Formats: sequence, C-alpha cells, structure tokens
Amino acid sequence: MGLTSRSLLYTVVFVAVLCVGLTVWLWPRLSGRGALPVLGRLGSILVTQLAIMSVVLLAVNSANSFYGTWGQLLGRYDRSPGQVTAITGAADGTVDTAKGGGLIRPASSQSGDRMGLPDGPKDQVGTVESVRLVGRRANVVEPAFVYLPPQYFQKQYERQRFPVIVAISGYPGGIDNLSKYLQIPKTASELVAAKKMQPTVIVMLRPTIAPPRDTECVDVPGGPQSETYFTKDVPEAMRSAYRVGHDASAWGAMGYSSGGTCALELAMRQPSVYPAAAALSADYKIKNDLTTGNLFGGGEEGKQREREHDLIWRLGNLPAPKVSVLVTSSKKGEKNYKETEKFLKAVKEPMLASKMILDEGSHNFTTWRREISPSLEWMSKQLVFPQDVNS
Repeated sequence: MGLTSRSLLYTVVFVAVLCVGLTVWLWPRLSGRGALPVLGRLGSILVTQLAIMSVVLLAVNSANSFYGTWGQLLGRYDRSPGQVTAITGAADGTVDTAKGGGLIRPASSQSGDRMGLPDGPKDQVGTVESVRLVGRRANVVEPAFVYLPPQYFQKQYERQRFPVIVAISGYPGGIDNLSKYLQIPKTASELVAAKKMQPTVIVMLRPTIAPPRDTECVDVPGGPQSETYFTKDVPEAMRSAYRVGHDASAWGAMGYSSGGTCALELAMRQPSVYPAAAALSADYKIKNDLTTGNLFGGGEEGKQREREHDLIWRLGNLPAPKVSVLVTSSKKGEKNYKETEKFLKAVKEPMLASKMILDEGSHNFTTWRREISPSLEWMSKQLVFPQDVNS
C-alpha cells in the first residue's frame, strides 16, 4: 500500500479503533496490582496512542503530500534535476501599458548569503531588492523581492529592457519561501552565469493580497481584487521602477502549489499579459474552502465564475488562449498527476504545452528544487530579450 493511499489510511483507522475498543474491554482485567497489570496498562496506552497518532499523521500527509512514498519518508530522495518534455513551442502577445503603479524601496538592497547570491559588486553578481509594491487598482501595498541580474548594471546593457518572471509562492507561504527554500535568486544567478538562462528580472510575490485569507489570484465580487493586482498593478509597478519589457512577449508567470495554480490561471485568463506560465504541482481549478471563503459570489453568475476558473472546463468550452505553459507532477507521490495528464490531453491550438513528470515526488521543496532550474531554463526560452529602451 502506498504511503498516501486511502487503503493504508483506512487500514490504520481500523487498527486504531480496534486498539481503543480492546483497551476499553480489557482495562478492568488490567486494573490489578503487580508488574504484569502495570505493564499491560502501559502497553495498551502506548499502542493506542501510536495508532491514533499514525492516523493523524497519515491524514495530514495524505492531505498535503509532504512525503509521497515510503522511500521519501526514510530519507531516500532523488535530487537530480527533472527533464522538460516539449510538446510544442512558445507564444507571444501584447499588453496595455497604462501607468499607475509604483514601488517603495527601502534604504538599501539585500544580497549575500540570505538570498543565496555570492558577495561582490552588482555588475558581477547581481542583487536582490526588498520592496513594497503599490497596487493602486487593488488598493494594496504588498511586499516583494526583485532579483536583478548582473547585466542589469553593466554599461553594454544600459539601453536594454529585460524580460520579467513573476514568481508566486504557495499559500500560506511568503516570499521568503521563494528565496530561501526554492532558491530562485541563487538558481537564476547560476543559470545566467552558465549562459543557460538569459538575463532576467524576477519579482517574487505571495499569492494572497488579503492575508490570512487565501485569495487565489481571483477578483472576488465585493472583495479583494487579486487578478487585477497581478495583471495590472504588478506590471505597471515594475515598468515604472525598472528597465523591463513593455511587450507581453517579455513577461511570464511561474509558481509552486497554489502559486502554480495562480500562474496557470493568469496566463489562460489574461494571455495578453502573461503569454507564458510554468506551474509546479499546480491544481487546475480553484474551489472555495475554509481558507478562501466565497471567491465567486452567489447565484448563477457565481457558478459561472467558478466554472471559468476550472482550466480543464475552459479548454473544453472556451477558445484556447495563445499561451505556452509548462506543468509538472510526479507519477508517484503527487495528487495532481491524473489531473495533469487530463489537462495536457485537453490542450489544443493555439495553446502550447510542455511537461516535466518525475517518477517519484512529493508536495514539498525537495521536489520543487529539482524542478526549478529546468523550469527557469524553459521560461527563459519563451521570453523575448532584449527590448530597446526606446521601444
């Protein structure tokens, strides 16, 4: 039985119930004095507690896929990079460049060991700036990290606009997860130095704009306007503060877990803003739950909004967008594998898709770190660089 299988969970639940029943039934016989009754009571308590804790731990792991297989539970991980299988190529588009956003910078930028970058001048190693992004339409001010490659500060590139990757963390994680655990600045720096990735600006964001509520990149009727924030406020703020591409062909979104879901949703719903998306362990539809509240409103309009956030439904019922996407999963250990295969089968022209399917993985950073380097390389090939400052 697999570590995340329902059969294992149901078996352990049965064992736990049996242990509790036997303890209650046998307790009067173990109530006497002496070594054997005392050992019997201690043993029954220990076995019952272990059985109950096993049920809790299996249920939590099954819900979150922290460990996908018995091998991973024992610490046997394959840490080699995943391989991208290209089904087709890339897409492009255009974008509205109206002004209105902005960034609030701190007194100094942050770089060095905490962000994974080596010590040195900016024009040799790049830097990471900690900023607050002003979303005027969504009426929020959100924290962000912005990775700037060394070429951004070099004289030969001073008249070039750089491509942008909008990297989105999972929920409830924050931007520190992208820099510390997923190691995006460090990985991008190494890929750029090895000429496996073109110089790219990366802005790292969390998926919610109304914490602790999980807003899932949705414009909530009468509530937080997350889609507006990601598709209008973020591009405008970045263009107002940095030399980044004005055309959508220079823009892509990526993320892991719910951040990957956001990236896919943004690309397929707003292809003129994000014509490329890479999604690590994403879901393919957004649903209401305890963390989200009601995202779509009531009545038939609410039901239709919810259907439109089901990406497989969109592919079957609406024209396919002109976007290029990369999706990842694992044959063993990840719940989204079957849905990933279903999504890929539903893709149709002009939409283009690639995949990275591991033999074994989990819903955790050990798996995503195997995928981040090839995902960044794939994304780099989708984005146009350079764009002249005068364009």
